[in-house]
Amino acid sequence: MSSLDSDLLRTFLMVAATGSITGGARVIGRSQSATSLQIMRLEDVVGRPVFDRTGRGVSLSETGERLLPVAREVIGRLDGALREITSDGLRGRLRLAIPDDHGQVKLAAILGAFAQSHPQVELEVTCSISTEFPGMIAKGQLDLAVYEVETPQAFEEVIHEDPTCWVSAKHQSLLENAVIPVALFDRACWWRDAAIAALERSGRPYRIIFSSQSVAGVTAAVEAGIAIGLLGRSSISSQMQELGKKEGFGGTPVSRLVIGTSESGDKDLVATMSEAIRMAFKS
Repeated sequence: MSSLDSDLLRTFLMVAATGSITGGARVIGRSQSATSLQIMRLEDVVGRPVFDRTGRGVSLSETGERLLPVAREVIGRLDGALREITSDGLRGRLRLAIPDDHGQVKLAAILGAFAQSHPQVELEVTCSISTEFPGMIAKGQLDLAVYEVETPQAFEEVIHEDPTCWVSAKHQSLLENAVIPVALFDRACWWRDAAIAALERSGRPYRIIFSSQSVAGVTAAVEAGIAIGLLGRSSISSQMQELGKKEGFGGTPVSRLVIGTSESGDKDLVATMSEAIRMAFKS
């Protein structure tokens, strides 16, 4: 008697998600021929085609449409059971915060992996302007947060350093202007304070023409050639150039990405998440 094999269902889901045998094969790490053979085996089991073949790939047949939610539920249950069986027993609630720009993609991936490895832990995640995070930790509103500072405090562990520098668009000479247009962060923070202090030291007339809550906003203004800005060196794109002492700009601080932790949080949960973040940034 034939039966549905979970391996066949996984292949079916990947091919359905990518819309092609080739795409599904790439995701699951098999050859195109092996993946095609698995789909054929699945169709032998159900007795009908699960995909309609087209010149541009595949689309779900009527049978495939009916099979899709079943496959998702089966694979979801199997993966959930495996996570629960192999989890290390960590449980509880962890309140953490990540910035809305710096390293967001990497941090989001870390949180996803943590949730997979520790399914019994409830993650309460805040993603916003990071200038608020130290105060939230001090008030006991967060157990752990990742954010940038100029000078770390005792409860903050440095996990990454990024020198700051003035930048302009590569093909736009704004320094010839009588008054230099500047893009800054629009909230009170050490980045904005450092930028204004550096501008005052330079003695050059300037005007803040663009304000943004995020690195992406300042970056966009600089790349558009409408202003210069203070950014971390890791944020400099191929469309920008660094402004140094030769241009009258220098002496800007180093940005330090830190993990801040609260004494009131569950120590095991805080330590496990801190180690996951620490290792990710080391790699």
